Amino acid sequence: MESPTHSAPAALERPDGRSLVVVEKTLIAASVVSIRLRRIDGGRLPDWTPGAHIDLILPNGVTRQYSLCGDPADSGEYRIAVLREAAGRGGSRFIHDLLAVGDRVGLGGPRNNFTLVPSTSYTFISGGIGITPILPMLHAAEALGSRWRLLYLGRDLSTMALVEELTVGSGDVTLHPASERGRIPLAEWIGSYDEATKVYACGPARLLESVADATRTWRPGWVRSERFTARTIDEPLRATPFEVQVFGTDITVGVGPGTSVAAALRGAGIDILTSCARGVCGTCETTVVSGEPDHRDSILSDAEQAAGDCFFPCVSRSRSDRIVIAV
Repeated sequence: MESPTHSAPAALERPDGRSLVVVEKTLIAASVVSIRLRRIDGGRLPDWTPGAHIDLILPNGVTRQYSLCGDPADSGEYRIAVLREAAGRGGSRFIHDLLAVGDRVGLGGPRNNFTLVPSTSYTFISGGIGITPILPMLHAAEALGSRWRLLYLGRDLSTMALVEELTVGSGDVTLHPASERGRIPLAEWIGSYDEATKVYACGPARLLESVADATRTWRPGWVRSERFTARTIDEPLRATPFEVQVFGTDITVGVGPGTSVAAALRGAGIDILTSCARGVCGTCETTVVSGEPDHRDSILSDAEQAAGDCFFPCVSRSRSDRIVIAV
């Protein structure tokens, strides 16, 4: 499945580790393409672990984040799977309609906000394209000798990508296409709290909210989820201006309502790299030295937010009069 080749920006032509070439593009399910990427010079790619994602800088200048779903041991190739989202912001449509084998793309990351921690038992839940970060986790769980089970939900079997790769060993795989089986009693499938089992979920917001509801009384940190879209956030806890100090410098900026911390810092000459600007990708993560953050991201768990030691300046704000961050 290819489109006519188009010219890429000059920045994407550099033969370095941040410039990749598309070596394969394959339709693997209805509205899902698999993209394989290698360095232009054939060199080694940055290492990654299950749950990681990359920033893909497309030839039209748009940057989007996609989970890696290949083999972490393969240092020469990255693989992603992209769902065409007609109502999205245009990145997936570009990839489906215009990106072709031989095209150059830029690379950011990889980064991992969805790290698989060692456990003797895992429950994995994925909805639709949410299978992409889960697939490498299945292989990792198998390599650890852990018990695992997977629930893979989709509208129809034809829309469910990577199904043929899910029989990776001793795990129990449940495929649940809604067109054939209707809605699943999710809380019943998840079952009761088990201190030996970690839960990892990725998929649409409604699915993740249902998982959260079913596990609300569980021990903090036992359920991890990754969102592809930002969660709905209430108004900031603070309606008045606050100050942000950059640790180790004499730079302090005021941040008023309607201005992001990242924008205020850029105005003071501090280069803050952002990508999604929605608190989803983790590109702009900084360290909190002192002060009380108002977390407004869709990355941190409740326990991580309570720790108050990191901050995403694209969306997060301060509850205190001053917050000090290290950039």
